[in-house]
Amino acid sequence: MRRILLVEDNELNRDMLSRRLSHRGFQVILAGDGRQGVEAARREQPDVVLMDLSLPEMDGWQATRLLKADAATCTIPVIALTAHAMVGDLEKALEAGCDDYATKPVNLPLLLGIIDRLSAPRSA
Repeated sequence: MRRILLVEDNELNRDMLSRRLSHRGFQVILAGDGRQGVEAARREQPDVVLMDLSLPEMDGWQATRLLKADAATCTIPVIALTAHAMVGDLEKALEAGCDDYATKPVNLPLLLGIIDRLSAPRSA
C-alpha cells in the first residue's frame, strides 16, 4: 500500500482529500503545518508528499526546501497543492524543489495520475 503524507492546514480540505485518497487504497498520513510535515516525512518516509504551500509555522516552500536538502528525505516526491494559480507560481514551486504541482480545488483524476507517475508501489 502506497503511503501519502498530506500536509494541509485547512481541516475541511485535509479531511476531504484524505478520505478520497483512502478510498483509492492509499495510507494517508496527516500534518497540519510545514514543521509537522517535515517531521512526519522524516519519521514516516512516505512514498509521496502532497504539500500545501500556504501553511502556518513554516510555509510549504520552506518545508519542501528542507525535505530536498535532507539526505533522508530528498528522494521523496513532493507535489505542491495550492490555490496559488498565478503566473509564476508553478516555477516558484519547482524552484523550491517540488516535483510537480496541482491546483485547488483538487482534480482527483489528475492528481492520481501525478502520484502514479512520481511514485511506485512499495514492495512488501
